[in-house]
This record gives sequence, structure tokens and C-alpha cells, in this order.
Amino acid sequence: MAFYKKRTFFYILSSVLLIGCNSASKNKNATNIATNYNPVQPSLPAAAAKEYTRKINNFYDSSLRYSGFNGAMLVAKNGYILFEKYNGLVRLRGKDSITASTPFHIASTSKTFTAMAVLKLAEEGKLNINDSLQKFFPGFPYSGITVKMLLNQRSGLPNYGYYLEKINWDKSKNVTNKDVLQTLITYKPELANAVNRRFNYSNTNFALLALIIEAASGKSYADYLQTTFFTPLQMTNTKVYNHADSATVTPSYMWNGVQEAFTFLDLTYGDKNIYSTVTDLLKWDQALYGQQLFKQATLDSAFQPYSFERPGIHNYGFGWRMYTLPHDKKIVYHNGWWHGNNATFYRVLPDSLTIIILGNKFNRNIYRVKPLIESLTDLHFSYEAEE
Repeated sequence: MAFYKKRTFFYILSSVLLIGCNSASKNKNATNIATNYNPVQPSLPAAAAKEYTRKINNFYDSSLRYSGFNGAMLVAKNGYILFEKYNGLVRLRGKDSITASTPFHIASTSKTFTAMAVLKLAEEGKLNINDSLQKFFPGFPYSGITVKMLLNQRSGLPNYGYYLEKINWDKSKNVTNKDVLQTLITYKPELANAVNRRFNYSNTNFALLALIIEAASGKSYADYLQTTFFTPLQMTNTKVYNHADSATVTPSYMWNGVQEAFTFLDLTYGDKNIYSTVTDLLKWDQALYGQQLFKQATLDSAFQPYSFERPGIHNYGFGWRMYTLPHDKKIVYHNGWWHGNNATFYRVLPDSLTIIILGNKFNRNIYRVKPLIESLTDLHFSYEAEE
């Protein structure tokens, strides 16, 4: 997409003032965000934008275009879109092309919304991240675990996708978030490690955080995210999946084009189950700069590393993976995978660079964006394995 198209986050959000949508009386927060938004930095000079676009096109052609990519890619600098591409079909045996309004299952990238929703409730005084889980879940059998330990993946709780197999869960019955909680209480599966001993990535943490959001807000998880993030940010193609959507959501496919079936694990949320688009995620990205949606102290806490058991640049904050690089430079991101859905969402903070790739046909190349980041910045990675 040409840089001069000017499809920026600023214009997208400002449009809420130009069309007679629900106005401040119905959605004061939306108006405030729209009127207070300033682009991260001025737009790039034409020559710089052209060079960025050349490098991005090289990455797209070499990594995605000829690898069976079925999805969407967007790259922005300072909030201004440099590259936007849609490739393939919504349904591989259908006729509808993927467009800017095609929502994809973003899988574990959903964790960024769950974590920030918890932090928003903390800002509102409706919870404290140092609260014990027993405050929200009477009878919870593991002592010493706090909300903070769920956020930074240090609780030690086992992944529900694994321990449900061990207790012989009836796979004809769809698992809910409340089922995850109740099986922890009833069966008391062994912890993966001692509480707060080390980082251990577990979807159980974020399934429980979704229940905490509901308990603290008095709203469903979907309603809280809608009223707190999606509507104020005009993320019109973003929603939390529910079972009634199964016939209409964008399907996913294995690498060979075979459609993936829904499973008994498809109803849990918080750890996954948000559908979104690359342009909506850019709005989310831009809202996380400055103090338009969160206090700066809240953002600093979300993007702070909390696990140092293993040496290296890779770490985890509150719902965000990260690279902590020399000279106080930092990249925060989250990948996602569920069935055939792929997602990667990178925020290169020192350069105000955003890279978003979503797909519904499994493609490992979606995750291989480090060389692109290196080509667009002066940042360099040591390529240690991720947990």
C-alpha cells in the first residue's frame, strides 16, 4: 500500500467526530480518545517511507507471498501505515477474498487484551494485582498465588489443555472457564513448578484472569472488553467469540488446506478467542502509547520483565512477551496459534514500529519477523529459543 494513502490511526479515530455516532452522552470515553489522540511522531519523509516499503515488500515476497500465505499483513511507523496487504480467500473453497474487514482468530495474542483489562480494573480500584486468588475463588486449593502471578505467568498452575487429558475429561462436553476453575478445585492437579519459582507459560492463568475480570467488573468478559476497549477505539471488526458464532466466523485450515474442526477446548476465553483485523490491532497498538487509555505507570508495569531465571533477552511482562535489548530498547509482542490460525503482533517501542500478521491457514513464516525488524531498525537479536 502506498504511504501517501494516509490511512492512519488518527484519521480512523477522528472520524468518530465527523459521523453522528453515539456522541459523548452515550460513549464519552470514545470521544475522549478520539479528540486527545496525537500520532506517535510526525510522518516519515517520502524517501524514508519508500525505503521502508521496499524492505517490507522484500520480506513479504520472500517469506509469505509464495508460501501459501492466506491472511493479512500490516506494517506501520509512528502510527502511519507503510504496508497493508490481503491475500487469499476467507474460505479456501469459496469465492470471498480476504479484505480489511475480515476478522481472524488471534489466538494467544488475545492475552494482551485480557492483561490490560485486568490492569484497567486495577486503575479503577476494582481489584489489586497483589490480591490472592482466594478472594475471587473461595475454595481455591493453591495458596500463595496472586493475580500478578497469573499476569506474568509465574503461578505454576498447569495448562488446562494437558491436565484435562489426565483426568479423562469427556471430550463430548465443551470446556468452559468455570470448568477450568472447578477442575482445579476438585482434582487439584499437580503444579508445574512451585508458586512464583519461575516463568511457566500456561493458558490456565489467562482463563482464570477472564473470570476475575467478570467478578471485578460485574460484566461478562466480552462486554467488558467491548465497552472498555473495542467501542472506544472504534475496533468495529473485533469481538470475543461465542458458540453461536461457530457457523459464521472465519474458518481455519491446516497447512495443506484441510479445514480444522472445532474441539471441546474452543469455548474458553481470556487465553484466546478474540477475532480481530490488522487495522483494528493497529488502533490497539496506538492506544498503548502515551496516557490516552492507561496511566503511564500502568503501561510501565505491563511492559516490565518479571522473569530472570534464564539469561538472555527474552522475557515476559503482564500478558506481553518481550525482548529487552541493549541501551534500554525493548520490543513487546505476542504470537498466537490455535487450530490453523496464526497471529503475530510486534511493537518495537523505541522505533514506534508495528508489525501485524494474521492468517487462517497455518504458515510458520508468519512468526519469522525478526529479520524484518532488523532490516527496518538498528536492533539485533540473539536467536535463543523461546519457551
